[in-house]
Amino acid sequence: MKRVGVWRAGCPLARTDLRRVEVNHYTFDGTVERGALVVNRDVAPAIAEIFTELFDKKFPIRKMRPVEAYGGDVNASLRDDNTSAYNCRRPDQINAPPQFSPHANGRAIDINPRENPWMDLRCQCWVPTPETRARVPGPGVIVKGGLVWRLFRERGWIWQNIKVPDYMHFDTGYPSRPYTPS
Repeated sequence: MKRVGVWRAGCPLARTDLRRVEVNHYTFDGTVERGALVVNRDVAPAIAEIFTELFDKKFPIRKMRPVEAYGGDVNASLRDDNTSAYNCRRPDQINAPPQFSPHANGRAIDINPRENPWMDLRCQCWVPTPETRARVPGPGVIVKGGLVWRLFRERGWIWQNIKVPDYMHFDTGYPSRPYTPS
């Protein structure tokens, strides 16, 4: 993490505050893979529960790798349809100051970015792709009231809590603060 810049001086957490949560998940072709998410230690149990339930319900996830597999490049991770969590983003990829950022505090997750894009106001474009911006139920798609939405909401998480659409994103609040399960 340190070598590729995912954790560096100025990030709000010590590396000892982070936990690696490994879970099985179904891919879009129905095979089972082992994935890993790096999260704040206070959300690790909730993340393990949610992703275990998603696995039990066979919700497909394309990939699940910590963002250091992409050299800390959030855009590369999104383009690869990678589900990830912790990322103390580089200054050129930052959306919020690290001390407030749910991702930099390990309390946010982006799920299936290709199926659940977000509107980046810096370019006025859908990232990673505009093709799936309509909220039409389908494999890997998150919709209000759907399975993923319910599992996170039951535990007090918030879906796309910014003023622009961000369909892949769940967090525990902005600015980030310690998580207390609902």
